[in-house]
Amino acid sequence: MAQDAHRETTQRLAEFAASLRYEALPEHTREHCKDLILDALACAVAGHQGEETAQIAKFASALAQSSESSVIGGGHLSLAGATLLNGYLITAVTMCDVHRATMTHITPEIVPPALAIAERDGLTGRQLLVAVAAGCEVTTRIGIGLDYPAFRARGFHGPGIIGPFGAAAAVGSLLGFDAETMARAFGLAGSQAGGTFAAWGTPTVKFHQCRGALSGLMAALLAQQNFVATHEFLTAKDGGLYNAFAAGGKPAAATAELGQRFELEQIALRLWPSATVIQGLNTALFELVTKHDIDTVRVRQVRIALSRSAFDMHGGFRTYKAKFEALLSAHYSAAAMLHDRALTLAQFEPNRYDDPKLRSFAAEKVEVRADAAVSGSQAIVDIALDDGATLSARCEHPLGSSENPLSRAQIEDKFRGYAKGVLSDAQVADVLGAVARLQDFGSVHKLMTLLRAAPRAMAAAE
Repeated sequence: MAQDAHRETTQRLAEFAASLRYEALPEHTREHCKDLILDALACAVAGHQGEETAQIAKFASALAQSSESSVIGGGHLSLAGATLLNGYLITAVTMCDVHRATMTHITPEIVPPALAIAERDGLTGRQLLVAVAAGCEVTTRIGIGLDYPAFRARGFHGPGIIGPFGAAAAVGSLLGFDAETMARAFGLAGSQAGGTFAAWGTPTVKFHQCRGALSGLMAALLAQQNFVATHEFLTAKDGGLYNAFAAGGKPAAATAELGQRFELEQIALRLWPSATVIQGLNTALFELVTKHDIDTVRVRQVRIALSRSAFDMHGGFRTYKAKFEALLSAHYSAAAMLHDRALTLAQFEPNRYDDPKLRSFAAEKVEVRADAAVSGSQAIVDIALDDGATLSARCEHPLGSSENPLSRAQIEDKFRGYAKGVLSDAQVADVLGAVARLQDFGSVHKLMTLLRAAPRAMAAAE
């Protein structure tokens, strides 16, 4: 997919997204896109257990009174309402994907509007696959062009800022935009970009994701109406994304090897709920509890070394309030995994995180520190036992990263586990089959029908 090197960054990315075809996607890229879609669906059905999900559901239902779009694991809402709610469901319980280079969750912004438009217009699984690829690639490439350390130093949070561009790209792909219309959609997406880490520690950081999905949907639908917008939003001198958010950024990085190397393959997945940068801790602990029969009564001290950035975000929750803080707590993750030899949403229910034994263990026996010897999501865990022995593990690459990926079977098990009680067994099997052969699946409308809640689950929720 040749590109004109002299075209402005926004326009080059628009040309890429508008012209991307299934045949241009390498096989491993197609399969990773399927993994991303399936993982997003697994997170969404789990998201019905989120503490704030009911609040977002009420808000989403108030956006419009139509009911043309399906809620994953739910009923029907308007196009805007379903996009917003599905985006929140994917991120609600803190176990969706992340593009580690930009610390940005991607699928909550990309998958919901793509599903909504593909369902509405009766489009095929192959068209959905291409749209998700376009959206994920645009988001991650705009992200690496930001110069993330400079972007983060200013306090910005990626999903609500770069996510709208990818959502617009996915919708524009499904609507058949040409490059000029796609560039205008990006201009409209950028005009809605926002979100900072002032929201950290509150559910608002998750609202950034679903609002990014809705912003991108609105941008594309408005561009479809030939609404005038800048074609050069990323590099505009006065208020362009790279100049306003990152002191110029690195625009060349956004388009380097565009169409030849797919940055979306760097999007990592999470097997366990809990924060992104403590997935290395979870990986190291999982290795230890798998190899050793650890009696927590014999544990004298658990010493955890995290990177400075991970410690600053997650080392301060020795004591935690409710589910969201437990999901952010390195102390609690260690206590829960050692006691239960598992880390699922069951460990983040009140009867577990409020268990006095677990609270005491997390506060008194788990020591978390910052260590210059680890970076990013890496972690070192040392478990000192009463007999003087020490069990140790170091994680270089968290499970789910591109260097240590989840298998399709593990993602399927994640979907099966969290779909119980939401979808019927037959629905689960059909959804898994549909995603596996998505390029040959006839209608996304049929897929969304499969993803609506089973009648008994709907009755229980009422």
